[in-house]
Amino acid sequence: MISAVQKKLGVQVDGRAGTETWGAIYAHIVKPTIHGAPPAEAIEAVDARSEKNIATLLSEVHPIARALVQKAAQNGIQIKIISGLRSYAEQDELYAQGRTKPGRIVTKVRGGYSNHNFGIAFDVGVFEGTKYLSESDKYKAVGALGKDLGFEWGGNWKTFVDQPHFQLRPTWAMDMTESEMLAEFRERIEDGTPLYA
Repeated sequence: MISAVQKKLGVQVDGRAGTETWGAIYAHIVKPTIHGAPPAEAIEAVDARSEKNIATLLSEVHPIARALVQKAAQNGIQIKIISGLRSYAEQDELYAQGRTKPGRIVTKVRGGYSNHNFGIAFDVGVFEGTKYLSESDKYKAVGALGKDLGFEWGGNWKTFVDQPHFQLRPTWAMDMTESEMLAEFRERIEDGTPLYA
């Protein structure tokens, strides 16, 4: 029965009633709008720097990324999205930092092994006015807000804690390990298969 409902609503058919399925059921019955527009279209744009980086992400991430910036502001925390999609080459450049190039280590993975390479991940910066805070307890608060919106938060990682990092895992990857999901992303890129389908 669940599979039939999923098929009718156009969500992934896996026979399990997860968040995507219940969200689709709610949207089908209630048809929620904000000022007469679907929520994904009604969420207002945020600051220019964040919007530039949001534009690099997959469209499924856009409204929730904006919602995080707005939710943080409602809680008295100014954040901006300071990085989004990275090419494999850009990821390799970051990986070299602190290893074969000057600087501190900022990533543990090479190109093709970061969620930034697939448009589902972004990093935020906490600001006070125009001053960027690389370290602040406010990152923990933003992490809690992001988790409420459905993001995975790098602050919860065990091997490489990355408090500015957020990513939106596709429904099909909910039961996968990180490495399994990344391998599937690489295959989907090669095959031209949509990453959230």
